[in-house]
Amino acid sequence: MIKYQKILNKNLLNVFIEILKEIEKKGLSGENHLYITFQTNNPKTLVPDWLLLKYPNEMTIVIQHEYYNFSVNKKNFNIGLSFNNKKCDLLISFESIISFADPSSNFGLNYTFNKIFFENKKKNLSEKKKSSKKKESSNVINFSNYKKN
Repeated sequence: MIKYQKILNKNLLNVFIEILKEIEKKGLSGENHLYITFQTNNPKTLVPDWLLLKYPNEMTIVIQHEYYNFSVNKKNFNIGLSFNNKKCDLLISFESIISFADPSSNFGLNYTFNKIFFENKKKNLSEKKKSSKKKESSNVINFSNYKKN
């Protein structure tokens, strides 16, 4: 049996990793900036306790002008950011990534798609059509949420 979902997940995550590697080598240029949403409660992700108290499940970070100690590894990436003028280092597991977007390039991916493409075989055809329309829309990132005012 071909494991389509596993192949898709791996390759979409590789897109994100390649983008991070590009930023690691060259930095961000022009208006590019990334919004990365991740699960803070993932055991392979490390955030300071005070941030974990504030964001116990998930948070979104912005990579744009001010970041430091940025490095990409096989299973995670490290980044230093400031929160309310307090610098801290984050180790973010790729397993914890929920979504990312670069509004300046009108590009983004949503990684909460485990059930988007495949449906239970017991559903009838009309249920599949209704369900897939709902699920497809949940995979779309609304860039207006990220645009600067």
